[in-house]
Amino acid sequence: MEIRIALAGNPNCGKTTLFNVLTGSTQFVGNWPGVTVEKKEGYLKNTNSGNASDKIILTDLPGIYSMSPYTLEEVVARKYLVGERPDAILDIVDGTNIERNLYLTTQLTELGIPVVIAVNMMDLVEKNGDKIDIQGLSKALGCPVVTISALKGTGINEAADAAIAAAKRAAEPDGKMIPHHAFSGAVEHALAHIEEACLHNMPQEQQRWYAIKIFERDEKVLAELKLPEATMTHIEADIKAAERECDDDAEAIITNERYNYIAHALSGCYTKKSLGALSASAKIDRIVTGKYTALPIFALIMFAVYTISIGTIGGWTVEFMNETVFGAWIIPAVTRFLTESGCAAWLISLVSDGVLAGVGSVLGFVPQMFILFFLLSILEDIGYMARVAFIMDKVFRKFGLSGKSFIPMLIATGCGVPGIMASRTIEQERDRRMTVMTTGFIPCGAKMPMVGMIASALFGGSALIAVSAYFVGVAAVIVSGLILKKTRLFAGDPSPFVMELPAYHAPTPKNIMRGTWERGFSFVKRAGTVILLASVIIWILNSLSFENGFHYIAEGDTSRSILMVVGGVIAVLFIPLGFGSWQTAVAALLGLLAKEQIVSVLGSLASMANSAVSDSDSFALIGTEIFGGSAIAGYSFMIFNLLCAPCIAAMSAIRREMNSGRWTAFALAYMCIFAYAVSLMIYQFGSFFSGNGSVPGVIAAACILALMIYLLVRKGYKPNKASAKV
Repeated sequence: MEIRIALAGNPNCGKTTLFNVLTGSTQFVGNWPGVTVEKKEGYLKNTNSGNASDKIILTDLPGIYSMSPYTLEEVVARKYLVGERPDAILDIVDGTNIERNLYLTTQLTELGIPVVIAVNMMDLVEKNGDKIDIQGLSKALGCPVVTISALKGTGINEAADAAIAAAKRAAEPDGKMIPHHAFSGAVEHALAHIEEACLHNMPQEQQRWYAIKIFERDEKVLAELKLPEATMTHIEADIKAAERECDDDAEAIITNERYNYIAHALSGCYTKKSLGALSASAKIDRIVTGKYTALPIFALIMFAVYTISIGTIGGWTVEFMNETVFGAWIIPAVTRFLTESGCAAWLISLVSDGVLAGVGSVLGFVPQMFILFFLLSILEDIGYMARVAFIMDKVFRKFGLSGKSFIPMLIATGCGVPGIMASRTIEQERDRRMTVMTTGFIPCGAKMPMVGMIASALFGGSALIAVSAYFVGVAAVIVSGLILKKTRLFAGDPSPFVMELPAYHAPTPKNIMRGTWERGFSFVKRAGTVILLASVIIWILNSLSFENGFHYIAEGDTSRSILMVVGGVIAVLFIPLGFGSWQTAVAALLGLLAKEQIVSVLGSLASMANSAVSDSDSFALIGTEIFGGSAIAGYSFMIFNLLCAPCIAAMSAIRREMNSGRWTAFALAYMCIFAYAVSLMIYQFGSFFSGNGSVPGVIAAACILALMIYLLVRKGYKPNKASAKV
């Protein structure tokens, strides 16, 4: 027997945590038909109810606050519940904010689908001294209620068993669930007339929800039913009568009726001990999200994260991996083994200078990346990252962006691809496109090895370089928001941003390990596939030459390699940016395949350029051989590759989200031009103030700065009502 159970609930109620526990490795991800919102489904791992042959499919619906079609998530969830009608709904309710969460519950129970309420975070409820009478709540709401703690894993199986049992009861001939809660007399009178006038041919268990939506004048339901004009006239008279009696519009009347019903249901079964007092989370938020303290605290936390992951502990791991594990142990040992085995010189060079130097230079950053992802997972699990989105909403709205735009940027710290895909939650097309264009500015996990390499090679491993990279990315988003919002293409008010901040709680090791592993493993996988292949190709192109006939460049041969010729042509473009060597040009170009490849390319080329230098001095070798010891040139190179077009996987994601070749080309061109302009200013002004600048270069940088200031302060385009529609 196949049973389909939908998991529904407000955002941050613990729904996805519960889904991960129930499905484990049996989950699979896709997209909802016709839309780009992610669809997560999975098979229940085990259950105590029913037969072993039962196939239980769980669907993790997007987090929503209501069944009204205001956001794409609400449209998707509603379409699934109303159209596909799962066998049961497992409604996850945050016990620390039960009244607000039950607003959605009242709408779910009206669907005529069996609902089981799982009151989550009961450990926090008890810690706060609050009390919930589960049996009384179940009786008041007319559906089973169980208590769970998704983080601690308590009550999980009981909740799943209750949902399965409810689904099986509903499958019996007389087991259909009929919504039973009632509103005030005037509203019930109108709803009864609506059901009698146009819904009598519909299954009884579905009539209630449709009647309420007709009462609210829900446009999507009215378009679906296509009621005759005479019927609508009759119904409209009943709705207006209720509006006159309640002295409010229909939608507001239903909202008030729901909250009145919830208050009545909770009156005898919910006791809040700290009524009127601030919770611990609220007290912390007065400081963490305060008007004057929020941004400094955010800056300090990110500084601490990057100091630990890039500067101190992370820096030690990179030094140990690159200088000891690969530099002193693996590469010399393999080279010695191949030499003693009588292998050809070209094979020794391929393995040592190509594969090991290239892949090893990236793998050396794996411990550092795991530390970074571990710290970010902790911040996410305790609830701080949700506060960051709330904090940045205040900042972003001043520059034409919504706080919703920052959520993709938070996700992009792991990988730009899911960050770009996360822009799907933004309703307005112009805001979504601008978010897709700017999300790539945030340093992702693939870019951090490059940042760490530059910091180690030219800045003594200073964590300030990584911190500056992050905030340069944020600044690029803000500046781009100001510039783009003043154009006709992106003009208009930003999307509204509403979110419920979850309560702070102790991090769960299982969740942290899962988040760290998912981000870290993708990094390792790319090093073992794309970067390995690219390292071999780099070695081949740098070891072969067309000069004096096609041949392998042996030691002492002064012929220019194929890679050197190609890189020399491209390098001319980067001379004003300070890194006009063929090696950096090739690294920037191949960085479009995978940003980690930049480290691999420079590591391989530096190793092949000066084999007399010890492999343990790999970073020093990059600093001297590639950048000539110029810290300004190295920083300019880092910023350019941070802000320019992302890797090919992220480009593909941009193409899918833009759904337009022209918009994709515009986005990539904007990112490259913006990156070029910023890097040029950094190098030219930096060289000028260090006493090495050129007059033409400084004039060009000053012109770019003046143009950017003009674009920031000029009067923007003001759309009228017609043009504001997207």
